[in-house]
Amino acid sequence: MNQKIELLSPAGDLSRLKIALLYGADAVYIGGREYSLRANATNFSIEEIKEACDFAHALGKKVYITANIVFHNEDLEGVYDYLKLVYEAGIDAFIVSDPFIIQYIKSNFKNVEVHVSTQASTTNLESVRFWKKEGVDRVVLARELSISEISEIISATGVDIEIFIHGAMCTFYSGRCTLSNYLTNRDSNRGGCSQVCRFAFDIDSENEKKFTMATKDLNMADYISKFIDIGVRSLKIEGRMRSHYYLATVLSSYRKIIDSYYEGTLTTEILERQKKLLARVANRETSTHYFTHEADHTDQYYTGRQELSNQDFLALILSYDSKTGLATISERNYFEPGTEVEIFTPSGNTLVFTIDKIYNEAMEELEKACHPEEILKIYVPDAVEENSMMRIKV
Repeated sequence: MNQKIELLSPAGDLSRLKIALLYGADAVYIGGREYSLRANATNFSIEEIKEACDFAHALGKKVYITANIVFHNEDLEGVYDYLKLVYEAGIDAFIVSDPFIIQYIKSNFKNVEVHVSTQASTTNLESVRFWKKEGVDRVVLARELSISEISEIISATGVDIEIFIHGAMCTFYSGRCTLSNYLTNRDSNRGGCSQVCRFAFDIDSENEKKFTMATKDLNMADYISKFIDIGVRSLKIEGRMRSHYYLATVLSSYRKIIDSYYEGTLTTEILERQKKLLARVANRETSTHYFTHEADHTDQYYTGRQELSNQDFLALILSYDSKTGLATISERNYFEPGTEVEIFTPSGNTLVFTIDKIYNEAMEELEKACHPEEILKIYVPDAVEENSMMRIKV
């Protein structure tokens, strides 16, 4: 069997990066303060990029940085100096879409990879062959391809291929939206997407009728073994602005599926359990989109969609005292004594138990936990790691 497939996670800031790597990502992709398509994310300073690389490399993992905006003349000032600073900070790959950036990196930075972004809308094997001749190390395919098309490209080119497997999908071709520009004067292709496709437009204000064109989220949990078999190199999660709990849940679920497949232990029971966890952490319906069929009305929302906030996440574990059995936690959602919970850990373990008593920092007993981010203490029957997460039993 070929090299084990990579699980690639987004990270909008340093704390999300650490959670992603601890919960199973083999690599993370981040944005710097310049030239990134997620301008609304916190993003990384040069100093933070260096810290991120040091943290990842200590775990034997990688950091990729995006510089994949559609460049205009005014964006060129300072770009070469910026690329040099990022390279010196220790990143493992640039994710780019503009040919001049590719050429510059390949000419000046010999020991860093170049990945062609999905923003390049690469949809066929001849385009992949072109990028291969340009010296790129990986192509992130457009999101509008089927599994059979991906398989054909891999067989014909031998290029490392990366695909999206989970998260939000753009209504427009691989992110090349112009509605945001026209309706909000924010250029989605230069980092300013206002998610116009999720707006609810009035079509009959008198009767309060609305229209949206939003796509459902992507979920390819059922097809991970297929992607491994056809030779996909990297499986990419979407969501640099997603929560710590979302990242931890999604990554741990896909990590379990991937590892179980390689170990020969992936059963229907394991797969269904992970799909259930993935479904509960999302607030939108999901689909397989173009991977399994020509996308149609069943892959989109038009009217009446609901996006409900998830209340499963109860607390982040800050520390555990093995002498007393007390865990110090930062609360996120309401719970009380008698609540059945489970703690899942960065190392992949799950501990199920019922909350007995709740204490504040002064060890005063409380009737309930109802103040988000309050520091509390609870008894946990077994040792748990820092950065473990407690949720309603699923």
